[in-house]
Amino acid sequence: MEYFVQQLFNGLTLGSIYGLVAIGYTMVYGIIGMINFAHGDIFMLGGFAALIVFLVLTSIFAGLPVAILLLAMLVVAMLMTSLWNWTIERVAYRPLRGSFRLAPLITAIGMSIVLSNFIQVTQGPRNKPIPPMVSTVYQFGNISVSLKQIIIILITAVLLTVFWYIVNHTALGRAQRATEQDRKMAALLGVNVDQTISITFVMGAALAAVAGTMYLMYYGVASFADGFTPGVKAFTAAVLGGIGSLPGAVLGGLMIGLIESLWSAYFTIAYKDVATFAILAFVLIFKPTGILGRPEVEKV
Repeated sequence: MEYFVQQLFNGLTLGSIYGLVAIGYTMVYGIIGMINFAHGDIFMLGGFAALIVFLVLTSIFAGLPVAILLLAMLVVAMLMTSLWNWTIERVAYRPLRGSFRLAPLITAIGMSIVLSNFIQVTQGPRNKPIPPMVSTVYQFGNISVSLKQIIIILITAVLLTVFWYIVNHTALGRAQRATEQDRKMAALLGVNVDQTISITFVMGAALAAVAGTMYLMYYGVASFADGFTPGVKAFTAAVLGGIGSLPGAVLGGLMIGLIESLWSAYFTIAYKDVATFAILAFVLIFKPTGILGRPEVEKV
């Protein structure tokens, strides 16, 4: 039982990271009906931005408190990824918004390849390790809970609450929901649709940066290939939870993390990804909208 609880907590930690990335997928899809396949690489960029800040600050200021160091990493990573995603939306996606549906999808895949190769060329193909930032571990019997796991879960819970409040109780959230329902009507009623979409991309990038920083802190290594597999799993989490739903994105992320952790603990680790996607297919066969998704009703 203690081993099961240990793996449960490990799965919740990993699922929290997936959930943060999945929110970006679901927000962009909800507002413009497009899957931003470059979002996983934005997550990877956030991790590298945090890595660079870590290396610069630790080389200049020896003995800098971990809290200040982590805060600086988060702020810089969020600013950098927000700028990247805003530029991508303006340059690569906005001109194709009225085109046929496959054009933005192809562009998104192209941007993913560009970002991945850009980091590979500029930072090198090798993994970039860092020393442990947070090494405190609490023992509850035979169950080990690290402080970094607690930080990741708490940050995910706080950010989900903040973004849920923004979407449901602020003027920006009303503009986002109006744009999601009908862009033309929202524009006629005074909503700045282009600005609202750009802000949504920035918000998604900021969350991906937080996830990238948490991923770096948790595993202690960054690689140019980090955007693909976690990005696909986060997209899977968004679909599993119900794409378009913020709580659904986090729920899907937690489920993916738990499936991976428990499968790796009790079965062969080589098939953990197979199990994840098989369960996704099983859920979507019986509930195509995802767990918390709502069926789309087309008004004529």
